[in-house]
Amino acid sequence: MARIAYLGTPEIAVAPLEGLIAAGHDVALVISRPDARRGRGAVTTPSPVKQCALDHGITVSEDLNDLLDFSVDLAVVVAYGRIIPTPILDSVPMVNLHFSLLPRWRGAAPVERAILAGDSKTGVCVMGVEPTLDTGPVYAVRTVDVDDKTLSELRAELVSEGTDMLCALLADDVYSLPDPTPQIGEASYAAKIDAAELELDFTRSADEVLATVRLERAFTFLNGRRLRILKAHRGEAVHGPPGMVVGTTVATADDGVVLDTVQPEGKRAIDAEAWRRGLQRRVDVRLGRDIDL
Repeated sequence: MARIAYLGTPEIAVAPLEGLIAAGHDVALVISRPDARRGRGAVTTPSPVKQCALDHGITVSEDLNDLLDFSVDLAVVVAYGRIIPTPILDSVPMVNLHFSLLPRWRGAAPVERAILAGDSKTGVCVMGVEPTLDTGPVYAVRTVDVDDKTLSELRAELVSEGTDMLCALLADDVYSLPDPTPQIGEASYAAKIDAAELELDFTRSADEVLATVRLERAFTFLNGRRLRILKAHRGEAVHGPPGMVVGTTVATADDGVVLDTVQPEGKRAIDAEAWRRGLQRRVDVRLGRDIDL
């Protein structure tokens, strides 16, 4: 078993940490981003990874330089949120668990970008860490189908596969890692999702609209008030301009998008059929910014 430092911050990085602990590795140090506001109010709370470490009695730091004071065989990086400075990389061997099929979707939001781009497959890699963004050689990779999975469903599958792969690679010790393979192919970059990208554009195809809905934060407007679209599926094309709602089916550039669950501004989520009935006698309903019917 290895003596390990672990660098991670969000919820997606908790399961790999738990997996390494369960496998019997000595996790000597966890480094996570500073406590932050995570919801309403001024109170700051620890990151999910920091809280996990505290629950296990592991030493936690916010300072990368503290790595230099610990003798570890390896540092494991999972969604830490910062580029590691070269002096630290020169002193501490590191691997990174990254949720894409590198070199496709280097960067902050690889799972989201795979969904929006309509990729049929994505995956998870264990790679070496370099000073540049997600450019390191790859030790191991697993591939998963994207299908029509939501962001949370796809993330959960990737985290499970990644945790299993990481623990398998380190099952003996860090010195038994295979020789890594340089990344091959055209690189693409997964920038963070901007809020504007979550607004549904019904002039696009049904595939594109549904991909945005699968990110689980999609929204549109009805008479100037925000309407979240929580769940939807493909339906037959309907007559009318983009955004026109016929029953619970919305017109797009090609096929219809059938609304399943929506959340009007300031209200709870509701079944789309009940929401449509609640519009009373209105026949013409059209979704979109600056549309008033």
